[in-house]
Amino acid sequence: MAHEDPSPHPLPDVRTGNGYDVHRLVDGTHVTLCGVEIPHDQRLDGHSDADVGLHALTDALLATCAAGDIGDHFPPSDPQWHGAASHIFLSHAAAIVRDAGGVILNVDVTLIAEEPKIGPHRLAMRSALAGILGISVERCSVKATTHETIGSIGRREGIAAIATASVVYGHRS
Repeated sequence: MAHEDPSPHPLPDVRTGNGYDVHRLVDGTHVTLCGVEIPHDQRLDGHSDADVGLHALTDALLATCAAGDIGDHFPPSDPQWHGAASHIFLSHAAAIVRDAGGVILNVDVTLIAEEPKIGPHRLAMRSALAGILGISVERCSVKATTHETIGSIGRREGIAAIATASVVYGHRS
């Protein structure tokens, strides 16, 4: 049963979505995080480039319009996505949001890793997000925390990311 807003001025339809991703680390030469390649003695292991930041943000955007998750749109069982750059996934999610009448207000990604250090790459990551999403860098936040040497991430076995996206959709009718 539909519920009508009793106020004479309907509120804007602002929706917030969140996403989470984690990938294990294996021997390599760099990690890709939030669209930026960072020299490192390990890489993230996954079907695509395993960019946990972009994967979590893809899910956060899809959540704002109940469009499923990254696996629905890019199944890991489909060989065409093997080694794919994750910016493809994020661009796709942004297009779904826009096609549903959404305007991305801001995005926020928290990377959870002991290494590599994120601070020196933060602005490049924010700029990469802004470029992929077509929004200003001031609307893109990237931050990091460690796991204080606790658990698999603390033991440097993987990297995780949590992301949040806020999107405003057209006024309800």
